[in-house]
Amino acid sequence: MHMPPTANAGMNAALVVLLLAALAPTATQVAAAEDDALPIGSRRELFVDDYLVDRLSDGARLQLHHPTPRDIVLVHDAPWEGTGSGYHSVFQDGDRYRMYYKAWHLDPQQGKLDTSRHPLFCCYAESDDGIHWHKPKLGLHEIDGSDQNNVVMISGKQGPLVVDAGHPAVFKDDNPDASSDAQYKAIFRSSDPGGLLPFKSPDGIHWSPMTSEPILGGLGAFDSQNLAFWDPTLGKYRGYWRIFTDGVRAIRTATSDDLVQWDEPHDVTYVDSPVEHLYTNQVKPYYRAPHILIGFPTRYVDRGWAASTKELPEREHRELRSSSTKRYGTAMTEGLLMAGRDGVEFKRWNEAFLRPGIQRPGTWNYGQQYIAWHVVETAADLEGAPPELSLYATESYWTGKGSALRRYTLRLDGFVSVTAPLSGGELLTRPLTFTGEQLHLNFATSAAGGIGVEIQDPDGSPLEGFALEDCHEVFGDSIDRVVTWKKGGDLNSLAGRPIRLRFVLKDADLYAIQFADE
Repeated sequence: MHMPPTANAGMNAALVVLLLAALAPTATQVAAAEDDALPIGSRRELFVDDYLVDRLSDGARLQLHHPTPRDIVLVHDAPWEGTGSGYHSVFQDGDRYRMYYKAWHLDPQQGKLDTSRHPLFCCYAESDDGIHWHKPKLGLHEIDGSDQNNVVMISGKQGPLVVDAGHPAVFKDDNPDASSDAQYKAIFRSSDPGGLLPFKSPDGIHWSPMTSEPILGGLGAFDSQNLAFWDPTLGKYRGYWRIFTDGVRAIRTATSDDLVQWDEPHDVTYVDSPVEHLYTNQVKPYYRAPHILIGFPTRYVDRGWAASTKELPEREHRELRSSSTKRYGTAMTEGLLMAGRDGVEFKRWNEAFLRPGIQRPGTWNYGQQYIAWHVVETAADLEGAPPELSLYATESYWTGKGSALRRYTLRLDGFVSVTAPLSGGELLTRPLTFTGEQLHLNFATSAAGGIGVEIQDPDGSPLEGFALEDCHEVFGDSIDRVVTWKKGGDLNSLAGRPIRLRFVLKDADLYAIQFADE
């Protein structure tokens, strides 16, 4: 039967209403979304995982970023150091930057690897800016007839303990209850029996053991940089150390109130990563968002004597190393990035965070790109630019006179971004609640790009005055920009109320967000 146009229009309108009604969330669904809202308060949130992400659409995606190489900051060429120096711990302590590391020398010879030049030591370096480092003459331990060196710990027997000083992890203890004689803590390996040894210090230079026997004995391989730190979010110490699981190098963790007695350990798990050999873990709270644990594990890969292996730098030396143990010439290492919130499950980015880089002497080796534990904030290389992150990684491992440490830089919070091309892309967050008056972004765009922000109810409806068309498009490149709408940027009326954020990006990167007061 033929129907008049007006009847068809009425039926079409009715169908649209029915379709929209079917797609709209029910009151129960909206209530559930409100109950599940993420209480982010005034925390800075990074996009190193998908914690905030409900949906990425069009061209939007999460993008891993890579540090920029800078200068060599230390060469481990002193007689008590050598080609196997590494396992660096780096942190800022007031106006001073401190660094601790193992000092070791390996001498590759035909058919063997000679390590007899000296035992393993733990050494100390410091800096006023995190960029220029020096090795102070501490006068603590006599090496080859002189105490004018930077050694703070030597391997050997200390009372009932046998200390391996070559596996150090040192940190400033942020526990508010730490005693005056224990403002600094260190984790060393026990040589006999196996396990770990917690040490304490009032000044970061003079150390004494906290126990008369090893901790965590029998629970790991410990043949790596094993570490612990105070977790302010948990209110406990966390420890991370090396294990073998079915022949694969992996990571185990546990928590403690005092670094001596430990809770039940758990093996670290990953959201979507394959089984790979991981030498170190380098986990620590990220200082700008301490509820997020950032790790820089070292990935170990043995490519064998492939055609490309023979094209890598220093082939003759590579073949010499391989004459003692094949993998010493054919294996290589690089730095990864992982992030977690509960200390056990991590999002590990499967692509390399710190690749071996352009081929040159001292690179593409077993031992290169071991990232120091952890990042620090330093002045920018560009005059007038905001501070940036510095991280440090080894090269020239087992080659030359001594291994070296290179500094790399990254923008603050710049590990991962939500990115989109000029054609556009969108991020929709999960429902969340916040405290604070303004929304701050760490972002970068092109001159033609930009970011628009819409604030929605949990059901996806734009809030009055905070729709996308009300937002003043954000463009530029800043670590801290306040978002405004036509009615201003004051969000006090929305604080504590479940909302969603919709970001529309064009040729832009969004690194972090934070709700905060002015």
